[in-house]
Amino acid sequence: MSAQFTKVTADRHAEAPKTLDEPVPQPLTAIDQFGLWGNLGVSLLGFTGALFVLRPGGPGTPNLSLAAALTAIVAGTVLGTLPVALAGVQGARTGAPAMVLLRGLFGTRLSYLPTALNLVQLFGWGIFEVVTIATAAHTIAPALPKPGYVLIAGAITGLLTIRPLGAIRVLRRYATIAVLVVGGYLLIQLLRQPLPGLTAGSWSGFWLATDTVVGVAISWFPLAADYARHSRSPKAAAAGTMVGYSITQVLCYSLGLLALLTVARHSGDIYGAFIALPAGSLAFAVLAARELDQCFADVYSTAVSLQNLRPRWDRRLLTIVITGCCTAGALWLNIADYENFLTLIGSVFVPLSAVLLTDYYVIARGDWDVSQRSGTRWLMLVPWAAGFVCYQLINPGYVSWWASAWTTVAAWIGFTPASWMSASILSFAVAAVITLPAGRWRR
Repeated sequence: MSAQFTKVTADRHAEAPKTLDEPVPQPLTAIDQFGLWGNLGVSLLGFTGALFVLRPGGPGTPNLSLAAALTAIVAGTVLGTLPVALAGVQGARTGAPAMVLLRGLFGTRLSYLPTALNLVQLFGWGIFEVVTIATAAHTIAPALPKPGYVLIAGAITGLLTIRPLGAIRVLRRYATIAVLVVGGYLLIQLLRQPLPGLTAGSWSGFWLATDTVVGVAISWFPLAADYARHSRSPKAAAAGTMVGYSITQVLCYSLGLLALLTVARHSGDIYGAFIALPAGSLAFAVLAARELDQCFADVYSTAVSLQNLRPRWDRRLLTIVITGCCTAGALWLNIADYENFLTLIGSVFVPLSAVLLTDYYVIARGDWDVSQRSGTRWLMLVPWAAGFVCYQLINPGYVSWWASAWTTVAAWIGFTPASWMSASILSFAVAAVITLPAGRWRR
């Protein structure tokens, strides 16, 4: 395997290297990976995202039945998490972070394109997570002004990113247990509420709902190798990611779904629904505090992605600067208007994951050059672009001018998306199929 990274066995207290030129310690066990991804699978945004599963056609359209919605959650989680776990295997084998892995696919210089897109989405999500944490905390304890919670969230995030592997071990030891206990408690409380029948509702829009869940899970694809590169083995990276993330994302979306169908069925206020439950304020406070790991992951991966452009920059200094910028953005930007744009950017990584995994596992069979001398492979842009076009034709998202443009293109070529079409699944398939001849041309 052609690679520039030296992997070393390390004890439990080893930390991530400061630059890309240093050896890569691999101290994380499968349990550590389970703890990290088990925490990342739960998100306050995931609770509100359950609305898009329950009502995939948008406001005023019929709800999915409970059976259909739960099936979409499970199927979408498994389908979306599998590419993330496989990307983790690549990181553990090569010792390369996620954006550096793309050197093997596109070449070093061309890998800067997806790296730039990833930096935009990670920085945006970092701001969004700080805003989400502050909003949730202010809902629970409004005595402190919201900007105060923004500053607190930013400060804690910065501390976590200085020693990222230590943060992962802390998450595994404490936060994961707290999340599972709180999640189980909230699930029991919601199941005690009157629920509609399993089949009351429709299956229309099932694939659109599944697509939403796939997109959330696979959005972690551009970050997976940043943490899996420190795993003791590829198997530990894959198992910890697949099991940990799948369990908690299914739990998270199911809680949001049940809250919408019970306590929040009239108001639509999911946060308020959790707080209204017995001991709900305490449980929700635990989940709000746990959201810091999402912000930590976004900030740390932003720094590691930047190192693909500047390998000798110290990731500790980078994380401090990035955390400061995210905190400032949370204080002064109207990030709510940015959410749909972030979702749009995230859609480019669905077909990219197909191209990366197909080329690595099927064509190159692990023989990749991720050094700075890796040659440019322009042809690999073709399957990525084809998958992206397929995605947008089926599901162009919610940015009005962008969706209108793709609707016009679809009408011009005579394409009408069918109700069974999943943008994520089909764009992944299209990109993978086209990668087979494109990848072999330069091998």
